[in-house]
Amino acid sequence: MKAADLREKTPDQLRDQLSQLKKEAFNLRFQQATGQLESTARMQAVRRDAARVKTIMNQKAAAGAGTNQKAATAATGA
Repeated sequence: MKAADLREKTPDQLRDQLSQLKKEAFNLRFQQATGQLESTARMQAVRRDAARVKTIMNQKAAAGAGTNQKAATAATGA
């Protein structure tokens, strides 16, 4: 999963993506505990993808808050 692809998604889509990744991570942990996990590398990839989604979500939130702060400052004339 590329960060550029994630930046094009809306916050709702990012939340859905994060939810799916968390479910997949849970299923992978369950498979590992029962000895059915075939690809241990997938666990690391899912964790990294989840972190990447969270980072993009935080960047979008910070950009939105920065935009709101600038608008509030301009409106008050400060």
